[in-house]
Amino acid sequence: MAQRKIPRWLVWTGVPAVLIVLLLALWSWDWFIPLAESRASAALGRKVTIEHLHVRLGRVTELSVDGVRIANPEGFSEDPPFARVERLTARLDVMAYWHERAVVLPSIEVTRPVIEAVAREDGSANYDFNLGKPAGEGAPAEPASPAPRIGLLRIVEGRAHVVQPKLKADFNLAVATREEESAEPRIAVEARGTYAGQPITGTALGGAVLALQEGSSPWPIEMQIANGPTQVSLRGTLQNPLELQGADVRLEMRGPNMGLLQPLTGVPIPKTPNYEIAGQLDYVENRVRFRDFQGRMGRSDLAGTITVTTRNAKPDVEADLRSRRVDLADLGGFIGEEPGRVDTPGQSLQQRREQARNQSRGRLLPDDPINFPKLDAANVRLNYHAESIVGRNVPFDNMRVAMEVKDAAVTLRPLALGVGNGQIEGTIALTPQEGGQLRAQADVRFQRLDVSRLMQATQTFEGAGRINGRGRIEGTGKSFADILGRGNGELTLGMSGGNLSALLVDLSGLRLGNAILSALGVPGRTTVQCFVGNLALQRGVVNLRTILLDTEDVIISGTGNVNLARERMEVRLRSDSKSFTIGALPTSILIDGSFRNPDVGPEMGELATRGGLIGGLAALVAPVAGLLPTIQFGTGEDNRCEALVRRGGRAAR
Repeated sequence: MAQRKIPRWLVWTGVPAVLIVLLLALWSWDWFIPLAESRASAALGRKVTIEHLHVRLGRVTELSVDGVRIANPEGFSEDPPFARVERLTARLDVMAYWHERAVVLPSIEVTRPVIEAVAREDGSANYDFNLGKPAGEGAPAEPASPAPRIGLLRIVEGRAHVVQPKLKADFNLAVATREEESAEPRIAVEARGTYAGQPITGTALGGAVLALQEGSSPWPIEMQIANGPTQVSLRGTLQNPLELQGADVRLEMRGPNMGLLQPLTGVPIPKTPNYEIAGQLDYVENRVRFRDFQGRMGRSDLAGTITVTTRNAKPDVEADLRSRRVDLADLGGFIGEEPGRVDTPGQSLQQRREQARNQSRGRLLPDDPINFPKLDAANVRLNYHAESIVGRNVPFDNMRVAMEVKDAAVTLRPLALGVGNGQIEGTIALTPQEGGQLRAQADVRFQRLDVSRLMQATQTFEGAGRINGRGRIEGTGKSFADILGRGNGELTLGMSGGNLSALLVDLSGLRLGNAILSALGVPGRTTVQCFVGNLALQRGVVNLRTILLDTEDVIISGTGNVNLARERMEVRLRSDSKSFTIGALPTSILIDGSFRNPDVGPEMGELATRGGLIGGLAALVAPVAGLLPTIQFGTGEDNRCEALVRRGGRAAR
């Protein structure tokens, strides 16, 4: 039987068909895994491995990869890797690429991603990526490819573990897409662990990725964070979320101490009492601005705007702050003192204990070391104005200060405290030195201080007069108590007219006025003809060069010293009556002891050996004559001190 010959057309069509059938039967997209791994590894600068690759062809092609692992860089352990993903699925619009050369991804779904973001003490981190190499010199720069357009991102049971020793941070994040009825899925994040050495918990809810990229409608954001006792709440929308621009976001913060905000904000803030503050937050061109905020800090209100520019390695901070009413005790943290008072509302138990400890240890001058790392954390320019100052026995009416911190050097120019129609105004400079020391230089001017305002603070006396003078100080130390305890300088004060009672009460600052007046036998109210004081500070010891009070009843002179390092004093006041007084005690009044608990009484060991008022007047007023030209009493004021000098000159003749 003759064999039938296979038609040639069947050979030419059948063999390829069989091959195609075999290829389809045996086809595996896993064959392309080495190519995909190579491309991904080159893009990330890390080894990327994939277990399986699936493709479902169509106008909108679906690509899925299983078992994705992104390795750690050299020097880090291999397990766990930086990231692993159970499945990553992306849908690609092929026709959009064919017609527009645009990468359009209608949806991306990431299933059970896990990230281990770890930093070490030396600054190295496994999340630092080398995303490509720069072109060589002379090579033309490649035009940037347009970013892919992503429609929807869905994250299923995502987790992240973050470790950053420099921030004392070790916390876990749970990330997932929350499905909502009649709305696009939103990204939800929950945090739990430690940050800045304090427990941290938080939740954040953001809009969909489609809204994030298109910018056609505001992108919503909600966030609540509790870091130790500090609570932060943020709610609002962003018009351009990727650039954090077009913000309509309200930020609220509350806690026992603003100094605890530094790890969260990067802005150095001294200790404060408890606070509540709220305002608007926006971000433009590397500039974060907390604007039009209002709130309270202890007993003081606080408002203004703070701008932080992050363009340079060290942030630049500009603050324009104001208070309608301020308690100076709330600002104690700026000079290294525990801020607030024991009875300040809302103080924590620890803060009340600190206040009680400070009062019980017997020291008045702030001796907590000034925080140098905080000073060097940012460059700061601050303007602050307080319309009124409140508090018992506080003679100051208002305050304004302009402060600049640059490379850890602090300059206050000016620092001004209003007293009636006059003021105390000074320039202060703090410069870092070796060994953690600060060098302080201060020049202070006393300009027409209103004595009537000083006396109102005593809640007892009345009167009038103006005090003028000038002081300077230089010193080095780690705290303000240390600087004053080693300092050198001089203080000169003068007054024509006024009331002796208020002058002693307020200038001493030690609430000794009544005791001193009683011991000297001076009436509760007596007119001051002239007051001149000249004090020299040498290595922390204040020497009373000249202290002279000329009243309508007596002339009082003072000698002695005040040790600022030990906070102890030994001051003698002598009074000479201008008229014969029966029973007058011919001895000095001694004020000695600690600043907190001084003793006032007659110096019994001194013999009553006086040369009399007339004989001693020339010696008393001789130093005054040399000081008067240095004191600007003010045009038109009755300079009664000149009359005292003239009387002293006649007595000498």
